[in-house]
Amino acid sequence: MFKKLKAGFESLKAGLARTHNAIMGSVESAFNLNNGESREELFERLEESLITSDVGVKASMEIVGNLRTRLVGWDTNKFKEYFRESIYDILKEVEKPLEIDKNPFVIMVLGVNGVGKTTTIGKLAARYKAEGKSVLLAAGDTFRAAAIEQLEGWGNRVGCDVIRQAQGGDPGAVIFDAIRAAQSRRSDVIILDTAGRLHTKVNLMEELKKVQRVVSREMPGAPHENLLVLDASTGQNAINQAKLFDEAVGVTGIALTKLDGTAKGGIIVAIAKEMKIPIRFIGVGETVDDLKDFDAHDFVEALI
Repeated sequence: MFKKLKAGFESLKAGLARTHNAIMGSVESAFNLNNGESREELFERLEESLITSDVGVKASMEIVGNLRTRLVGWDTNKFKEYFRESIYDILKEVEKPLEIDKNPFVIMVLGVNGVGKTTTIGKLAARYKAEGKSVLLAAGDTFRAAAIEQLEGWGNRVGCDVIRQAQGGDPGAVIFDAIRAAQSRRSDVIILDTAGRLHTKVNLMEELKKVQRVVSREMPGAPHENLLVLDASTGQNAINQAKLFDEAVGVTGIALTKLDGTAKGGIIVAIAKEMKIPIRFIGVGETVDDLKDFDAHDFVEALI
């Protein structure tokens, strides 16, 4: 069932080391056969261990249910094989790389402050520039101090123009200017930054809806991707953010960042099971190359 590992697997494995240790340590503890527990008690303890590892209630119940059905006796090798396959079956449903199939292709990037949104934008810009595409950035987060300067720093670093206005300006006006500029310059990709804190601020969430309307009016069919950036270290709160952003503007893809700095990477399984939104990218380090396309097979192999 499992194919050859892709290049860069070792860096992925290193990035997921904390999550691997947390999940497998918890699982192996639950799977201890020397404490006199019954088979059902062990399964219940395993399910509890997965839930506390941020795999989520629904996903944990499904994984343990599959093990109950398939596992005969207490074969440790079979247990790990079925455990790996159960997680893969959940994650493969959300494995769908982002395809740049329009010109210009508009990506509206969403996320609360602190999740790595601007860094993700910069890494995406670097990736598309390396592929030979012309990229334009729009500094639509006019609320957060230094957000515009941070995006301009990435623009200078990767060689992309940034459309901006003064801090505190109208985000809709910035996006309008960016769309017009991209059209006149025949840019291949437009990446739109947006304001954070939106999941708790009704007025800012309405501002985000307004930005989306501006994009759709100026370029019918756009934005082509509403990419939500989530911080893996926030655990279950990431699911709450995903639900609220999805309700507001419709999330079409997820980038899960900071997997290298947390033991809560199991949240990716919970997100896949509960949201069923394509996971486009995962962040497992600080360098540009550490923003990787999500590959369910490689992820599971690195995790288990």
